[in-house]
Amino acid sequence: MKLSRILSNQNEVSRRQANRLLAAGRVFIDGGVCREGGLDVSRFREVRIDQDIIQCAEPAHYLMLHKPAGYLSATQDEQHPTVMELIESGLRPQLHIGGRLDRASTGLLILSSDGLWSRRLTEPRIKIPKVYRVKTAQPISPETAERFAEGIWFDYEQLTTSPAHLDQLSDHEALLTIFEGRYHQVKRMFHAVGNRVTSLHRESMGDLKLDPTLAVGGYRHLTTDEVSSVG
Repeated sequence: MKLSRILSNQNEVSRRQANRLLAAGRVFIDGGVCREGGLDVSRFREVRIDQDIIQCAEPAHYLMLHKPAGYLSATQDEQHPTVMELIESGLRPQLHIGGRLDRASTGLLILSSDGLWSRRLTEPRIKIPKVYRVKTAQPISPETAERFAEGIWFDYEQLTTSPAHLDQLSDHEALLTIFEGRYHQVKRMFHAVGNRVTSLHRESMGDLKLDPTLAVGGYRHLTTDEVSSVG
């Protein structure tokens, strides 16, 4: 919600008064002065006018999960286990998934209760790099890196993918960095160059890297610095 809306929602504060409070430096978000009435303020931030709290900060949750194969990136499913079943039951109702992986894929999965934060992590227009370790059925052809750097045309969306970087590790294995996260994007890119992905493991999203000490199926809360790295 916009800060000006939060202020004007107070029974005794008109929109004009809200603007005066902002200009006078009497509005605080998480203890710091804010003069931007158009700022989006999530429910996880405290808002004060002088010393009076007008919005209490709700606790936010930011989790890193080492996703195993065989689990759906979904809140519930009648046929298959979901990643939510790996999370403490008390946290599950508050969480959503930021950047899904398909059932066979493994690696870094982020879950959060903060929608504004997770949208910054996954919004294609922001172009946060996402790194995947990919294994393929056929040898990776020499022209694959060039094709990916040029972008691959997706007929269904009627668009060309953003330039991607391929770092080949062996004949059948590579690290692929993409900047979007469209439906089955990595598998569709390799299909477009006549190959098939046999294994897909996400290693990082922006500055968030899968913790090497995290067991498969395990999760932990993100550190303050990790949360802040998303912006």
